[in-house]
Amino acid sequence: MSSLYTRSKEFTRNRKSQSDSPPASPSPTAKTLRVSSIFYLHMLESGGSNPTTSDSYGDRASARARREAREARLATLTGRVEEDSNRDYKKLYESALTENQKLKTKLQEAQLELADIKSKLEKVTQQKQEKTSDRSSVLEMEKRERRALERKMSEMEEEMKVLTELKSDNQRLKDENGALIRVISKLSK
Repeated sequence: MSSLYTRSKEFTRNRKSQSDSPPASPSPTAKTLRVSSIFYLHMLESGGSNPTTSDSYGDRASARARREAREARLATLTGRVEEDSNRDYKKLYESALTENQKLKTKLQEAQLELADIKSKLEKVTQQKQEKTSDRSSVLEMEKRERRALERKMSEMEEEMKVLTELKSDNQRLKDENGALIRVISKLSK
């Protein structure tokens, strides 16, 4: 009798230590088995503390065998639940890992695209700078040509002024020459 009582105490201690750290997500069948095993233990304890005269050794042995069989089933179920929860974490980890890999590849593709766009932008800016430098050199040449043409125009304008003065002097000299010819012709007559 006392051996049955000590075993049930040990079993309840073991149950308490298992219930302190339950699996992450117990299945409904595991919950039902726990409740039924706790109820069964309660019945055994109450029946074990008040032995009746009709209990025989065979009944106690069969009850012990049933209890041990239930404990074994319960242990396998909790093991399965733990394995299922571990598998769930493993699946979650694997899915997170694959998602991270996908994101890394997308990031690398985006970085490559960014580098490509940067290189294209640099080429365009270089071409613009070359065009602006070409334009500036062309503008500089045009400015030089314009200055040269302006100098030539100012020189030609001065020459035109000189020519007009020379023409007016020439006309004046012609007029004076004509007047002198008339004076000389009148004196010679």
